[in-house]
Amino acid sequence: MREAIGILLCIQAVGGGISAVLDGSRSWFVQRYVVPEALQVPVSVVMLAVALALLWSSREKAR
Repeated sequence: MREAIGILLCIQAVGGGISAVLDGSRSWFVQRYVVPEALQVPVSVVMLAVALALLWSSREKAR
């Protein structure tokens, strides 16, 4: 379950961050609808960090 949430967060973070930086238009990334424009890149960074932490913890648990 951690892997699935981590992968989903990673996709949302990277895609939403790229979408915010490149074109600024609305897209299917959740944070583009929920987070104010000024905070979208920092939120993407935080979401990516959480996603990587989840993926790393699930990797450590599998060993």
